[in-house]
Amino acid sequence: MKRVLLPLLFLTVSCAHPYDVIVIGGGTGGTAAAVEAARNGASTLILEETPWLGGMLTSAGVSAIDGNYRLRGGIFGEFCDSLAARYGGYEALKSGWVSNILFNPAVGAEVCANISREAGVEVRHGTTFMGARKTRRGWKVHTEDGLRFRCRILIDGTELGDVARAVGAEALQDGISVQDMTYVAIVKEYDHDVSIPEPEGYDIDLYRNCCDNPLADNEGGVNPLGQQLWSPEMMLSYGRLPDGHIMLNWPVCANDSYFEYLDYTPEERAGMFRKAKNRTLGYLYFLQHELGYTHLGIADDVYPTEDGLPFFPYYREARRIAGKDTMTVDAAKRPYDFDLYTRAVAVGDYPVDHHHVQNPRREELGHLWFGKIPSFSIPLGVVIPIRTEDLLIADKAISVSWEMNGATRLQPVVMELGQAAGALAALAVKIRVHPSEVPVREVQEVLLDHGCYLLPFLDLKPGDEGFRKLQEDGISGLVRGQGRSVGWANETWVNLPD
Repeated sequence: MKRVLLPLLFLTVSCAHPYDVIVIGGGTGGTAAAVEAARNGASTLILEETPWLGGMLTSAGVSAIDGNYRLRGGIFGEFCDSLAARYGGYEALKSGWVSNILFNPAVGAEVCANISREAGVEVRHGTTFMGARKTRRGWKVHTEDGLRFRCRILIDGTELGDVARAVGAEALQDGISVQDMTYVAIVKEYDHDVSIPEPEGYDIDLYRNCCDNPLADNEGGVNPLGQQLWSPEMMLSYGRLPDGHIMLNWPVCANDSYFEYLDYTPEERAGMFRKAKNRTLGYLYFLQHELGYTHLGIADDVYPTEDGLPFFPYYREARRIAGKDTMTVDAAKRPYDFDLYTRAVAVGDYPVDHHHVQNPRREELGHLWFGKIPSFSIPLGVVIPIRTEDLLIADKAISVSWEMNGATRLQPVVMELGQAAGALAALAVKIRVHPSEVPVREVQEVLLDHGCYLLPFLDLKPGDEGFRKLQEDGISGLVRGQGRSVGWANETWVNLPD
């Protein structure tokens, strides 16, 4: 009898208290989606496998924010402000040269947890999604441990778009290969030798050109791939965190790995994880045994994992779902040749940056290394799958072209789009329609209420007098921005400065 009654008990309890919104995956976008949905009155649940919220910002260890330093708005701005408050101001966050905002991943996880708790989001950690079934009134969700839930709107906040795949959402097929992943490591200086044994598969040739050192076989100060060789000190200061820890996420002959991971099972991906970890441990072994950094080791005070490494790797690319809108490089370069800007809900200022160095086909993909575009806006339709009602996308699996993913995959953009998905979900619940039927302007008004950028105009920032009107005039086409590519932080102004 027990084997029959227990599942029925779970079903009865969960169905008696359905949620308005369930977010599968408490990552960068999923957390923002849940917070925004809850703040707009929707009862919201996050189902997350790991003990932390924050995804690539925290659980994957990419605790150096890429881009949007001058475009801090909405929940992304709150997150940055909280970090600055923790460390003593924004200048304290400029501890490494790769970013203006660096932090310990554990601190970022605390910030995400605090913001979610204050918003009233319910979070179930250690919960693995197994499947979902569409119903007339929404979705029924079940987990690996036998729990069942009901919700009106389901949000895919997974790193790779696994929920969308599980329910049959249509995917874009315009790419030829995923970007390299990285198994990041957070290391620190010890007062004693912490050298590790040689990891499985170690090959010194994979690392000898990571920096300028006696083992490098470069010519003219560049490695065989044509990249500049930095000094060991510059290489390590790249990801130095405010507390002195170091993020090892080095793209030059170090810990990037290539795997076609999208359509594999969790068990198959685990095998890839092991290989990616060994690639990173090999990099650390090279630093210790070949360059003499014997006191540099995996931090023992960041991740509560057996090996001290992050919960999962940094995925630069997900399965991209076909949406009502698809963002492209052409739309970023020439926004006024398209109408996507009128539906804008998020902004970015990063170039088109693809990592394909470890891919055997890297030579034919070389043009993607640093594609120049101005700062850009992204339309709401990228989070709304076609032909799959009541499902929204809140992480990297949005509807973008394969090339444009190199600029939209970054943490600020993902967090902003997650916030937009959360606002859309709450509005759909409130007015009792499908998300695809919610007027875009209503979502934009909610986002403006919460201090978000819709267009990347640098003339005024949230809180400035006239900011909201400038944004509203921009999406209405009454004013137009002038964009330009400026290194790693591109710009758009209504009135270009001298």
